[in-house]
Amino acid sequence: MDREEYRIEPPWAGERLDSALAALCGVARTEAQRWLSAGAVQLNERPAKGSVRLKEGDRLSLVRPEPVEWQVGPEEIPLNIVYEDAALLVVNKPKGMVVHPAPGNPSGTLVNALLWHCRGELSGIGGVVRPGIVHRIDKDTSGLLAVAKTDAAHRSLAEQIASHRFLREYRAVVYGALKTPEGTVEAPIGRHPADRKRMAVTEKNAKPACTHYRLVEPLRGFSHIACRLETGRTHQIRVHMAYIGHPVAGDPVYGPKKVIAALGGQCLHAKTLGFLHPLTGEELRFDSPLPDYFTGFLRKNQ
Repeated sequence: MDREEYRIEPPWAGERLDSALAALCGVARTEAQRWLSAGAVQLNERPAKGSVRLKEGDRLSLVRPEPVEWQVGPEEIPLNIVYEDAALLVVNKPKGMVVHPAPGNPSGTLVNALLWHCRGELSGIGGVVRPGIVHRIDKDTSGLLAVAKTDAAHRSLAEQIASHRFLREYRAVVYGALKTPEGTVEAPIGRHPADRKRMAVTEKNAKPACTHYRLVEPLRGFSHIACRLETGRTHQIRVHMAYIGHPVAGDPVYGPKKVIAALGGQCLHAKTLGFLHPLTGEELRFDSPLPDYFTGFLRKNQ
């Protein structure tokens, strides 16, 4: 297999090797750690541990091991496919669907459905349980996801995400009236120091995170906003909006204790995706209409 070479530049300087490798290659951190354990990665022409902190100018090289054989089975689950060709597809995920298998959700996921639809023709870079998955959205977030069918497409899309050339715009309803019609939250996100299942704005073991937001429509007690991600941290919009005092409506983790039962989770929709086609270089842009749960909540609070 071909050897891949990376030169470390900001913002990767200071990051752990395993975290940076996962982000640069568009794979899960566990997969990057598997490569490191297999001796497939070199730092400045020497083997290195995943916990090593990178420096600007460091040189990473790797030969990716063969993907582990799938342990996840295909399931005949309907998919709302917005676009598909030989390299990739764009899927409109419904609220309530988990993206990939994990403890507590071993089946019925988007990955299970993709394995059925694509007959196994998915990128292997994501490892055993994440074939084709380049980026994710939460179970109770609806909207658009790009999925890679080939390793080359996966690498291209992951590089566009890492270099902030991959457009991801969301719509959300948040609590309260915004003080300004638009703004930017630039605050690092890491694991919550007291609850490992949650994320938080923190300086400890955190990664830079940036969210741009603008008001779409004021509502009674809420605001309908658009959010554009410059980075893609876990729960980023939910954490950032809660951090500035406007948690996402219905968010059971970062919002008020009083849950909005009618929403069944956060009112958050991945509405727009934009990127360059990995093979042709054509600029692609996709837009998803707001789903019924979202428009119904808007009507109720206008």
